[in-house]
Amino acid sequence: MARVALVTGGTRGIGHAISVALKNAGYRVAASYAGNDAAAQAFQAETGIPVFKFDVSSYEASEKAIKQVEKDLGPIDVLVNNAGITKDTMFHKMTKEQWDAVIGTNLNGLFNVTRPVWEGMRARKFGRVINISSINGQKGQMGQVNYSASKAGDIGFTKALAQEGARAGITVNAICPGYIATEMVKAVPQDVMEKSILPQIPVGRLGEPEEIARCVVFLASDNAGFITGSTITANGGQYFA
Repeated sequence: MARVALVTGGTRGIGHAISVALKNAGYRVAASYAGNDAAAQAFQAETGIPVFKFDVSSYEASEKAIKQVEKDLGPIDVLVNNAGITKDTMFHKMTKEQWDAVIGTNLNGLFNVTRPVWEGMRARKFGRVINISSINGQKGQMGQVNYSASKAGDIGFTKALAQEGARAGITVNAICPGYIATEMVKAVPQDVMEKSILPQIPVGRLGEPEEIARCVVFLASDNAGFITGSTITANGGQYFA
């Protein structure tokens, strides 16, 4: 029977590409989303991938939704923690609400979604946890103290949990995308893109969501069983870590 994969934030942007790539690789995929019902329904109609609505910042909501995913599709073998938000502002203007919202989704969300599937992976002696961090979790970014802190935390989470999962046949890895051609990035004014962003990227272009998805498919596979606690930097040479 095909392995089951859950992709959080899996209906749009990088998550959309990951969900489709895993399906094409033979996985039974579930994609979660937080609020955009129209986009989620369009995604499901387009791909045939079932969608599940829940907020990863809530442990109770995550646990309940995961039980439903496993009831519908089977035990989760591959978890891609992709859901993330930004609330960018300079630190001297940042509110507690902006800090809590980003940490709640981007960092606490990893615990809230991974914890309910962890014991099942341990019992079955197999699991793949793939955390989508960010180049800004590695190098920091002005105006993103909350986001950079959350994404740096994702890397620490990855390295520590990898040590716990190794003997149980569970690998835990992170991917740190750079600038990827999603709707959000494409909305940047053309002059800003050409003058401020592209010159920072040695390969001279944005990454494609499918390039991140191919990294995920590899890490999810049996071929990647000896890779754990690693961070893949997929940023076109913008930053070396």
